[in-house]
Amino acid sequence: MRPREFDHDDVLRIAFEQFWRKGVRGTSLSDIARDAGVQRGSLYNAFGSKEALFLKAYERYAGEYLVVLQKALGAGSLRKRLTAFFDLTITNFRTGTPPRGCPTTRGLMELGAAEGEGLDEEARRAFASLVSRITALVQETLSAGAERGEFSGNAAAAALHIITVTRGLAVLERAFGDERQLRKIAAHTIDLVLGQKGGQ
Repeated sequence: MRPREFDHDDVLRIAFEQFWRKGVRGTSLSDIARDAGVQRGSLYNAFGSKEALFLKAYERYAGEYLVVLQKALGAGSLRKRLTAFFDLTITNFRTGTPPRGCPTTRGLMELGAAEGEGLDEEARRAFASLVSRITALVQETLSAGAERGEFSGNAAAAALHIITVTRGLAVLERAFGDERQLRKIAAHTIDLVLGQKGGQ
C-alpha cells in the first residue's frame, strides 16, 4: 500500500470545522482539500465521498465531545454538574465568529427526505447515537444525585427533558443569537428539575 499523503486526524479536524461552519451542503471537498493542503483526489481515495468524510469527522467530534462532557458532569453537587453541562452546551453553540450553532442539530436539518437529497440514514443514526449517549450520561448523573439525596424525580424522564431543552436552545441560538436568553432558560430548567432551593 502507498503511504498516506496526509495526516488523517488533521484532515478530519479541518473537514469538521468546515462542515460545522457551512453545513454539509455548503462545504465542498475542494474547500477541505485547500485548507488541509492536500489533493482533492486524495480525499476521494481515502473517504470515497463528501458524506463519508463528514461521518468520519462527526464520529471524531462525537468522541471528543463525550470526553469533555463526562468531565463537566463529573464533579460537584448535582446542581453544579447540570450547570456545567448547560455551560458546555451553550459554549459549544456559541463558538466561532459568527457562532456555528449545534453541529448535530444542523446535520439533522440536512437529512434528505428521499435518497440522494441530503445526508442519509447512516448520518441520522450517527446523530441519534450521540444524542442517546448524552442523554444516558445526564441520566447517570441524575441517578447518582438521587443516591446522594439531591434529586427525587424520575432520572430517565428528567434526562430526556433536559436533552429536549438543549435541542430547543440550539434552535433559539440560530434564531436570536442571544446567549443571555439561553443561559436564563438553562438556569430555569435546572430549577424545574431540582427545585429552586434543592440540589445546592
